[in-house]
Amino acid sequence: MSRPSSPVDLGPLGFGSASIGNLYREVDEDRARSALEAAWDGGIRYFDTAPHYGLGLSERRLGAFLRERPRDEFVVSTKVGRLLEPNPDFAGGRDLANGFDVPDDRVRVYDPSPSGVRRSLEASLERMGLDRIDVLFLHDPDVYDLERGLAEGLPALATLRDEGLVGQIGIGVNDADVAARAVREGDLDLVMIAGRYTLLEQPALAELFPACQERGVRIVDAAVFNSGLLATATPRRDATYDYGAVPDDVFQRAQALAATCAEFGVELPAAALQFPLRHPLVATVVVGTSRPDAVRQNVANMSAVIPDELWSALEERGLIPVGDRD
Repeated sequence: MSRPSSPVDLGPLGFGSASIGNLYREVDEDRARSALEAAWDGGIRYFDTAPHYGLGLSERRLGAFLRERPRDEFVVSTKVGRLLEPNPDFAGGRDLANGFDVPDDRVRVYDPSPSGVRRSLEASLERMGLDRIDVLFLHDPDVYDLERGLAEGLPALATLRDEGLVGQIGIGVNDADVAARAVREGDLDLVMIAGRYTLLEQPALAELFPACQERGVRIVDAAVFNSGLLATATPRRDATYDYGAVPDDVFQRAQALAATCAEFGVELPAAALQFPLRHPLVATVVVGTSRPDAVRQNVANMSAVIPDELWSALEERGLIPVGDRD
């Protein structure tokens, strides 16, 4: 197994495409396209998607947009592990049980085998209408069968990379310990970790980051707003945290972060976006939204000036780890 000679340049901010796959709510074609246009106009050139997102809708919409752009000007990643098959019991229902407001005319079938991974890549290329995928992640194997996912899926990805069918490979999960194990057992280039290395909390520092440091694996940091809690200058008590209600102690910590940011004239979302990139292992931050204005705000926040004194104050108050900088 061999890794590419040079890492893919993802840029500081990537666009996560779950929202344009009708995550939680229906998004019309015009709005989805406007969100993608706002990302492109804002300089974003890395786009992430997955078959899981809207049972292929996200891939189709993203592909339709990217096909109009020069292929060497963007990086696209998608995921394997869930094949989409026709739903034999389709009766006009929706996929809301899985979080997507789309017809449930397809079902997800877990298949991390070499043939399943290859079929998934081929299906994604067909849905997107692109000639290649730059980065391929094994998606949430711990949701189904972690042992099989790591034993079959990771070598299958490496084979595709060795054959030149994808540029770089990785795993995309919400659990930092699962990600650390994949790094140790596989031959990965990247790890996409969601919500486990954020301004609010950094459990990924315990096992995942040391494993990545040892193996030369870079981090794609997703869900940096912790499901929305850090997405506003003043944390809202009715916001979500890890897709549920916000515990009191977590809310108090978010309030302390926001108050410290305000002392230095910085809004909480800007600090939340820029914090992960202070660590040299983090290659990019991926944020998803279907609202064009929110995309533009994320772009602005990523380039906002943040004084070093803010990070020092956060360290002194025990709100972020000491020495977490390049």
